[in-house]
Order: sequence, then structure tokens, then C-alpha cells
Amino acid sequence: MSNLISVELPIVDASAVPCCPPVTSAALSEADAERMAAMFKALSDPVRLRLFSRVASHEGGEACVCDIQDVGVSQPTVSHHLKKLREAGLLTSERRGTRVYYRVAPGVLAAMAGLLAATC
Repeated sequence: MSNLISVELPIVDASAVPCCPPVTSAALSEADAERMAAMFKALSDPVRLRLFSRVASHEGGEACVCDIQDVGVSQPTVSHHLKKLREAGLLTSERRGTRVYYRVAPGVLAAMAGLLAATC
């Protein structure tokens, strides 16, 4: 008998996720600046940037740790970096049995692109 439970996840409309205004349109609020700084700080590490890229570009939009861990550091270090990416709001994770699958958090890429855009 299987212990797996099927759960239907809600569909998230990426356009509904608030985006910071482009930096050229107005000064960032303190809250927006803190939120975006945490994201960019997490991505400033080359290993984290590679892991984020591997998740974002993985077929189906999600990746198991076992599929992306070959980035030149030990497995515990990979787990640490993935935790930092989750804490910064860049990735979401879901445990399925003994494996953990990661996805780019909804709206993250649009928020970062919107912030860096020259105009809306």
C-alpha cells in the first residue's frame, strides 16, 4: 500500500504578483529595497546563481536536488545554498518521499526584470 497522498496545488497567476517599479521610474520604498536586496544578495554567490539557473532552466520548471547538485561543492553545501535561495523567496520546495523538488517562486523573475527595466 502506498503512503503517497495526491494534493492539487493552486494555479498562481504570475501577473497577480506585485512587482517593484523600475529603478528609473521612482525611488524604491524601504520595503521594496529590502525585499529585492535580499534576492540579489542570495544570487550574488556564484554557486547559488548556478543552482538557481539550473532550477529555472530544468525541464518542466522543477528540479530534484539529485538533478542539480553537481556544481563543484559537497551535498551539504548544496543544501545550504538551496536553503538560502528559499529564505530569500527565490525558490519554493516540495518534499516527495525522500526527494525534494525545487521551483522558481512565482513572479520572482518578473519582479527582478521589472525592477531592472528601463521603463515599464
